[in-house]
Amino acid sequence: MVRGSIETHEFGLLGDRSDDQPILDGVSRFVAMIESSACDGNIVNSYVAIFRGPINLNETGFEALMWEQLWRIHKLDVLAGNVPADDVSNDADSPLFSLSIAGHPFFLIGLHPHASRLARRFSNPVLVFNSHRQFEKLRGDGRYAKMQTATRSRDVRLQGSMNPNLTDFGEAREARQ
Repeated sequence: MVRGSIETHEFGLLGDRSDDQPILDGVSRFVAMIESSACDGNIVNSYVAIFRGPINLNETGFEALMWEQLWRIHKLDVLAGNVPADDVSNDADSPLFSLSIAGHPFFLIGLHPHASRLARRFSNPVLVFNSHRQFEKLRGDGRYAKMQTATRSRDVRLQGSMNPNLTDFGEAREARQ
């Protein structure tokens, strides 16, 4: 059951500095929730930031705004006294990199109206924060491989090919994915 596992929040424009602290606060609360006993460990939870716009971005423009915003959020997180998660690398060039917020590693998915991959298209810019640790738990109990196979099969049916940026964690830079 996935009911209640996706926490959505609406923000202004992707890249708007005024959303940096609210996003950090929201993701930090999300971390506290998934790390507490209040969270069902068998459900994958996601924090989804949906932005009002801009909706006319190409791939390069979306990625530039996304990384600028994530860098500012990271700096605020460090100023708040949080250290990067110790179970992943904080070097964006490392194949073991994951973005850390509130000491918790995340695998991020970016969606926008003009994404080159159809599965990554959405009417508005979106950042999906998925817990890296939840994926490791899925990997440990065998659910990850099944989920990965299903996702890649759907991608091939939809697009005609698998997303070339999708690799297993540790095989290529996660920042590229």
